[in-house]
This record gives sequence, C-alpha cells and structure tokens, in this order.
Amino acid sequence: MGKEKIDIRQYLDRDEKKDLLRLLTAGSVDDGKSTLIGRLLFDSKKIYEDQLQALERDSKRLGNAGEKIDYALLLDGLKAEREQGITIDVAYRYFSTNNRKFIIADTPGHEQYTRNMITGGSTANLAIILVDARTGVITQTKRHSYLVSLLGIRHVVLAVNKMDLLGFSQEVYERIKADYLAFTEPFGIEDIVCIPISALDGDNVVERSDRTPWYDGPSLLEHLETVPIDRDYNFDDLRFPVQYVLRPHLDFRGFSGKVSSGVIRKGDTVMALPSGKTSRVTSIVTYDGEPDRAFPPQSVTVTLEDEIDISRGEMLVHPDNLPAVGRRFDAMLVWMDEQPMDTRKNFFLKQTTNLTRAFIDGIEYKVDVNTMETAPADALNLNEIGRVRFTTAKNLLFDPYKTNKATGSFVLIDPITNNTSAVGMIIGSLGQTDEGEGPGVPVIDLAALGIEESHRGALERAAAELARQGFEIKVK
Repeated sequence: MGKEKIDIRQYLDRDEKKDLLRLLTAGSVDDGKSTLIGRLLFDSKKIYEDQLQALERDSKRLGNAGEKIDYALLLDGLKAEREQGITIDVAYRYFSTNNRKFIIADTPGHEQYTRNMITGGSTANLAIILVDARTGVITQTKRHSYLVSLLGIRHVVLAVNKMDLLGFSQEVYERIKADYLAFTEPFGIEDIVCIPISALDGDNVVERSDRTPWYDGPSLLEHLETVPIDRDYNFDDLRFPVQYVLRPHLDFRGFSGKVSSGVIRKGDTVMALPSGKTSRVTSIVTYDGEPDRAFPPQSVTVTLEDEIDISRGEMLVHPDNLPAVGRRFDAMLVWMDEQPMDTRKNFFLKQTTNLTRAFIDGIEYKVDVNTMETAPADALNLNEIGRVRFTTAKNLLFDPYKTNKATGSFVLIDPITNNTSAVGMIIGSLGQTDEGEGPGVPVIDLAALGIEESHRGALERAAAELARQGFEIKVK
C-alpha cells in the first residue's frame, strides 16, 4: 500500500512539472480542423467510454463522414455547427500525454469569424494551418497565415489534409509545401513544419503512416510533443506590472503580479516606473515558499528594501533595460465590435494592469486580409484590421509587440456598452514629449495664469482625482 502511495505521488509530481503547449487550428471551411482534433483525441486514447458511445450514436444521426465515425462532433457542440457541419465559435479541448500538456483551440474558418480566431490565437504557442490537398494554398490559407504572423505565433504546422483522396501523392504534397513556404517567407515565421495527413483515417496524426513511405518527418503528435517552446517567452527584458499591493499586516508590504517577461532575482536592483525610484528585491514570495528568482508566466509577490510608493498599473523593471514611456503610439488593430469604429469616441484602453482613456488620432491604412493589400480608411468595421494612431490620457509603459507580447498588446473597451471593441498590437512610440510634438500632458501654470499659490492644494487634489479617472494633468 505504501509503495502505491509513493508511485501516485511521483506520478502527480511528474504530471505537475509537464510544460503546457497552447495551439490553435485554422483553415478554410471543411478542411477538417475539428475532425483532426477529434482524431488526435481518439487515437491518443483521451476519450472516455461514455463520450465514445455518444460519438458513435451522434455520427449515425448527425455525422458527415458516411459510415465512419465523425470525429468533428467532439468539437462542434453547437446545434448550428452540427447542422451545417462547420465550426462557428472557438472550442477548447485539454489533453495530456506522457511528455506534455495541451490546450487546443478549434477556430472557425469563415472570414466573418476572424475575431473568434484572434481570440483563440491570442495565447497560442503554435498554429496548425490545414489545407485541403485537392485545392492547395487558397485565399483562406493566406488570410489565416497572415493573422498567425500578426499574433506573433512562432511555430506553424502546415497540415496537408485529405491526402487519402489523392492517393497520398508526393508530387501534390511537395507542390503545396513549396507554394506555402514561398508565400509565408515575407512574414518571418521562425518555425514551419509541413506534414501530409488524413484526419479522417488517422494517417500521420498520432502514428506514422505506411501510406506515406516517402515522408520521413514526424507525425503530428510527435511534433507537438517535441517542438521547443522554452524561448517563446522573453527572458531578457524584466517587466513586472504591479496588480495588487499586498499588506496582510503591519510588518509586510509586497507587490503582487505576474512576471510578464524577464527574470527577477532576490537581491536585484529594480526601478519602479513611472516614478523612476530604485530599490533592491529582498524576497520573492509564492504559495510554495520563497524562491531565489521568478520568471514568466509565474505570479509572485515581491518585497523591496525601501519604502517606495507603488500602486496598481505601475511596473518594476531593471534600471538598464527600460520600456518605452509615452502617450502616443501606433498599433495594428483588429476591430471586434458589431458597431463600426467611431473615431470621435473616447475608449478605455487596458494594457497590462493599466487602464486609461484612449483617443484615435487617425487610421494610416486598413489591410485586406485576403490579398494583403493596404488601402486608406476613415473607420474600421467588424473583423477589419488596420494600422491606427493613438493618444492616451496618461503615459503607458510598453514595448513593441514583436519583442514583448505582454506589454505590447492591449484591448479597447467601449465606455458605454463595456464591449471589447478591438484588440491591438503596438508597433512603436510616435515620439511625443510633454513640450514637444503632440498634445502632451496639460499643465496648469499658476504663475502664468495669475492663480494664487494658496489654491495649489485644491488644484493638486483635483488633478489627483482626474488621474484616478484616467486623465493626467500637471500643476506647475
């Protein structure tokens, strides 16, 4: 009995230490995304007995695979999805193997559901782009590949599906592979692997298939288990946005948050932004104890040697590695609201733990995701993507999205409906300063306006109240 307990503990401990791969599937309608994931779950024996019985029963009644089991029904749970044989909303599935844990997002292929794909891909490490071997690289393939590059996903699998319908022709596969690699070369995607598969029959999904003797690469699951994702996080630039000031008793004051990037160590000299004051890290506190260091995506509490006034929305960084600080920047924006963009509206902008007002200064261009061509635009509609200039009410601490996803991404919130209007990926600062180009921070100069010094306290209290509402004003 004692030995069993030890084995169970060892198993649970080993399972706890597995890393997690988040992935999405994307492709044209009826390319077999849901079928592929269903087959992956089935062949890796991650379906319970009652689920299998329900799947066999539903396949006879609702399936689109003839006499075979329709594995897509494992993912397509909405009534409309089952009736039409398509995916409409993002479906998430969790499973694990002996080597790794997985969260799969099955995303829709229709252009009208672009925002659903953006939602599913926002946290993904890897994207599986499916193409039908009969049609090859088509417009939807190009659209999804562009969106994957926009989201900064570093690993892509081109799954050439339905190879069984073309007799597993190597010539067809090689032609599709060459077309895809030529198209995606300008996107700069770091890691692209091509695999010929049959999702319905399971060829090269979990096990290598005898029907593709000319293919010497891994099966899909083998690749998913071994693709290296350790460097997908930015371990160079420390960014620790403060989410909460923890004060359980008089003798403890810590700053809680999630390490967005970089490594923070006990004894490190850190700078608090935007104040610019520095201190040393005295401890890093977690639920499991006090480690010597913390790294993404850990959530920790940090204590400092000095009493520094730090609150939610501020950030701890290394003094020799600072993010951009500013109120004006440009970004690629994906519009997600049913209501068209109103450039006169003041939005809420949520970036890391910061919330402020944001104003749209203008749209440089919008992108046709089907042709990659750009065109002038006065506004963006649902699912449209464009490059947009912003001004915020207070300074933000940010990096370009290319180098740091956590500090380079944001959401726009409609102040009236509270809907998420858009998601954005910051390209860079527009170089505004308080006295230079751009609107800057409004300054109330008491002497210039002839206001008595006795009114300073009241004006500073009013400025502090406006700052809490997202508007920054300085009293000079």
